[in-house]
Amino acid sequence: MSNTEEWVAAVRQELGLDTPVDVPALLDLAKVAAHQIERPAAPLTTYLLGYAVGQGKDPRAALEQITELAQNWPPREPVAPESGQN
Repeated sequence: MSNTEEWVAAVRQELGLDTPVDVPALLDLAKVAAHQIERPAAPLTTYLLGYAVGQGKDPRAALEQITELAQNWPPREPVAPESGQN
């Protein structure tokens, strides 16, 4: 068991959660969100997935739906630095 898996097991126990956690799937979702959108989107995306599941959404369906949304997110145009002199 990896350190991450041990951490997840400890959090589940601390919070009294019986629901299994698909660590690889969550990490894949976070990776897609970080690369397709921007890095801060990764933890927010996984939080929103958990929130949706807590509201009764099917975990697998919600994961697939969010992953597809992130994969199809349009790339953002790079912002050019301002070239003004002070």
